[in-house]
Amino acid sequence: MLNNLIYFDNSATTKIDPAVLATYDAISNDYFGNPSSLHAVGTKANDMLQASRSQIAQLIGAEPDEIFFTSGGTEGDNWIIKGTAIEKREFGNHLITTAIEHPAVINTMKQLEKLGFRVTYLPVDKNGFIDPQMLANAITDQTILVSTMVVNNEIGAIQPIHEVAKVLADYPTIHFHVDAVQAVGKGLHDLIRDPRVDFATFSGHKFHAPRGTGFIYAKRGRKIAPLLTGGGQESDWRSGTENTPAIGAMAKALRLLLTNEDANVAQQAAVRKRILNHLQQYPDVTIFSPATNQFAPHILCFALPGVRGETIVHAFEDHDIYISTTSACSSKKGTESSTLKAMQVPERIATSAVRVSLDEHNTLAEADEFNRVFDILYKKFAKLRTTVTAAHSA
Repeated sequence: MLNNLIYFDNSATTKIDPAVLATYDAISNDYFGNPSSLHAVGTKANDMLQASRSQIAQLIGAEPDEIFFTSGGTEGDNWIIKGTAIEKREFGNHLITTAIEHPAVINTMKQLEKLGFRVTYLPVDKNGFIDPQMLANAITDQTILVSTMVVNNEIGAIQPIHEVAKVLADYPTIHFHVDAVQAVGKGLHDLIRDPRVDFATFSGHKFHAPRGTGFIYAKRGRKIAPLLTGGGQESDWRSGTENTPAIGAMAKALRLLLTNEDANVAQQAAVRKRILNHLQQYPDVTIFSPATNQFAPHILCFALPGVRGETIVHAFEDHDIYISTTSACSSKKGTESSTLKAMQVPERIATSAVRVSLDEHNTLAEADEFNRVFDILYKKFAKLRTTVTAAHSA
């Protein structure tokens, strides 16, 4: 049954690429030593590790000594935020982020608040964007970090990174961190690598690499305290024996991702447009990811008011089409989207929201099948839709 599935939940995780899996297996067999060991087997493994680091650095336009390996986006976000708080605590205790960040950022900030740090959560407008002027107004002489995602994982809104960078140009000592987990490989390299960006977070399983892989970019000259102390790996920044096979596989996955990036992005945008155009024919469907260049090419969030998001997800699953509620990390909790809540979307609509998220392998034929099934489900849910419409009118 799963062999013919249509997988539209790539923002939650992607399927590992067969070539990447082959690389993982090959490195596991041929480079099995500990990279920190002094003997020839360890040296061979370390050579592979450093080659992977150099390849990743080249691919994103960085230097090898600016790349540090992690277990994924959550660790990367935690490390940069907490590492900044620890490293710069003598210079200030104020951090700025947005109200629509991934839980890896929001919950890290909340933990730091319990430790005495002050955090400003910038609001967003009705479309999901922060106002750089509000950021400028929030900065104090105690501000040590500004952290914002490049692409929102729930609705795909692309934040004004260049404008934020212009604000921070006047504050060179403030660390500027971007969460690039949903942005890499989506034609947004100029945002991720804005010259003012000091730190960026990446997660391997979002681009067909093994789970449990990731890396951060840390601009040369910027410092954060380590979260993991021990044997001094990763230049004493992140201790723990490196997972050489997975890291090598991640480097391969990133290279494949960025090969023909423009064509891949165009493919995703075309699939997204086919679905969006179909949904827009229905006046009671609420679209949160409109067809503008301010939204990423691979995420489409919409709601069918009156029908719970999880009900829609399972209804599509019955037709072997796999989508999600707005965030896989919190979907099982059955709560409304944090992003839509920050956008002040009414709860009755926010709890009906679902997300389609694409990769370069999705096709227009899959979009057409999604649209066909949506028409069936729209009729099936007619009574629920009528009930909520009547209640709202009353």
